[in-house]
Amino acid sequence: MSEIKNHYSKAIILTINPRDLATKIALYRYGKILFLKRIRHEPGELEKFSGICDQTDFRKEAIMKELHDNEIALDEIRLVIGRGGLCKPVKSGMYEVNDKLREDLSCGEYGMDVLNLGGLVAYAVSQKLKNARPFISDPVVMDEFDEISRISGHPLIQRRSVFHALNQKYVARRHARSVGRAYEEMNLIVISLGRAISIGAHHLGRVIDTTQGYDGGGPFSPICSGTLPMGDVIRMCFSGKYTREQMLAMIRGEGGLKAYLGTNNGYEVEQRIDAGDDHARFIMEAMAYQVAQSAGAMSMAFPEKPDAVLITGNLAHSRTLMNYLVGRVSKIAPVHLYPGDDELEAMAHNGMLLLKGEIQPQVYE
Repeated sequence: MSEIKNHYSKAIILTINPRDLATKIALYRYGKILFLKRIRHEPGELEKFSGICDQTDFRKEAIMKELHDNEIALDEIRLVIGRGGLCKPVKSGMYEVNDKLREDLSCGEYGMDVLNLGGLVAYAVSQKLKNARPFISDPVVMDEFDEISRISGHPLIQRRSVFHALNQKYVARRHARSVGRAYEEMNLIVISLGRAISIGAHHLGRVIDTTQGYDGGGPFSPICSGTLPMGDVIRMCFSGKYTREQMLAMIRGEGGLKAYLGTNNGYEVEQRIDAGDDHARFIMEAMAYQVAQSAGAMSMAFPEKPDAVLITGNLAHSRTLMNYLVGRVSKIAPVHLYPGDDELEAMAHNGMLLLKGEIQPQVYE
């Protein structure tokens, strides 16, 4: 990175966060945002692709069109950073997108999610740029677990680290700076409230345990069912009423708020509550109750009382959720709110550290 490091103050960082029906991109120079765009994709545009990874070129071309239409200085882009998806477990850091990473993101061996497109699209875009190199940063499979956290209750099944690693690490470090302490000296519970919900125990700079809503675990969320009574799930699987795909959708995609209220949009639920929908209020409060329960359980991961509980994610804007949740988790430790989705900014921040030589790139093997 030496040739980039010498000119980091002029370098542009392009960050990419693929979502189901959109691709969010942003451009940063020296920590300042230059451009932000949510590129919307119509369902009909994506339905023609047989698999998620088949969308790579389509999304690449959409990004390149935005860059050209807005007269972005393409030669000044030095890093293209995509949101990290489901690959093999890795330590925290920046990973250059190599052939092995592209293969693992494409084959689905570790799971298939729209986030897998982050590294694939970053690589594809970088190939169209003269001076850029592609990376992912703190992917969702980042694994810093204590070994005891891996024990599930049966030796055939191991608990996995799959969570909002990028945003949780960023918010935790941001909070530590705000109170004049080092992240590596603090014990923090970080609650990420997005379409899925994850709650991590950050112990002296490592996420030693976390809930795992992706495959069923922790509180229910806008699209995930969270922890379900296992016996009932098994009986449903063998009832003959549901296919494998339908059961998996109950766990992730069609569970949580979507199953109870017919929508995964927290803003819409808040509007229904304001209009007097008592059932919507009850379900939102039940979700907050489960989040608080999981946060309380996660506090047991520390040898001492945690320093703070941090709440982040777009659902942190919900008045109903916060009114119910903050009062409960404040019994654990002081609560600090960091509402919103900071993934693009988090990637840019990590990219800036890389350009300045404060961190080194990791190799995915």
